[in-house]
Amino acid sequence: MNSSVKTNQSLAVNISFDATMFHIRLLDGREISVPLEWFPRLRDASVRQRKNWRLIGKGIGIHWNDLDEDISIAALLI
Repeated sequence: MNSSVKTNQSLAVNISFDATMFHIRLLDGREISVPLEWFPRLRDASVRQRKNWRLIGKGIGIHWNDLDEDISIAALLI
């Protein structure tokens, strides 16, 4: 039995934040939530800086130009 997730299903389509967590909505409807503590640049960023993101590689990652931060979706799923 193969339990791996197909790469095309693990693409980000949207992100959001709350006071302590970073939430990533995936193309297949799943949502990943991780503590902001894992990403000090995001944790310490202003609301404006956090909102200034863009998807890279059609959703394989997220980039914040103001913060020089890139996060890979695949790395969050390991």
